[in-house]
Amino acid sequence: MSREKLTIHLLFPVLNERLRLQSGIDRTMSYLKENVSIPYQVTILDNGSEDETPQIGMALAEKYPEVSYVRVGERGVGVAFRKGIEMNECALVGYMDIDLSTDIKYLGRTIKLFQERKELEYVNGSRFAKESDTKGRKWYRKITSMGLVFLLKAVFHMKATDAVCGFTFLRKETAERLVKACGNDNGWFYTIEFLLRAERMGVVIYDMPVEWQEDYNTTVKVWKTIKNYLVQIYKLRKTFKEEEKNKDVK
Repeated sequence: MSREKLTIHLLFPVLNERLRLQSGIDRTMSYLKENVSIPYQVTILDNGSEDETPQIGMALAEKYPEVSYVRVGERGVGVAFRKGIEMNECALVGYMDIDLSTDIKYLGRTIKLFQERKELEYVNGSRFAKESDTKGRKWYRKITSMGLVFLLKAVFHMKATDAVCGFTFLRKETAERLVKACGNDNGWFYTIEFLLRAERMGVVIYDMPVEWQEDYNTTVKVWKTIKNYLVQIYKLRKTFKEEEKNKDVK
């Protein structure tokens, strides 16, 4: 099968990542140089870091011609993802977590999928698919993540097995179409709405099982996280209902 020549833009939203930024970019660039044959671009999207992240990011941009450092005016993965899509000029665009929790080898597999499946528009990484291998996940984070998936399936009939794996790639036109359709939430929930909108719009999505390793300690306020999920789910459900009502009126 002849393969379409593609380009890819890899986005890294970061906030106070002085301990992981250098390693994440070095590992990514090493993988890209050895395993990716299509033209690539890497952008560090800094969401308002107050540590040494800006200095490290700018130094990495000088070290690697393919890497850019962009200071985003507001905090949140959502606003960084939107900014990256707005800036993007490559045929494929997506983001990964800078700690590379999702094994970097799945980037190569994603490119191959887009090359071989012309109809494919969206690759959604999943920690909870049957073939996925998740290690090091704290029990309380696992509860909140799996609880969120349960709620999204119950309320929105979500087909995907995960919504916030931190590994999402799309074709340029599809990404831009979804940005226009989505709201303006700046946080993680924006990426969830992104996926739910894609499903509602009939976008061709591949739910990709991944090897996922949590390699850092983090503190999560479980009840605060759950409350935020519930509030955001309620708001989005209300928005979807209003949109359906307006569609029926037309």
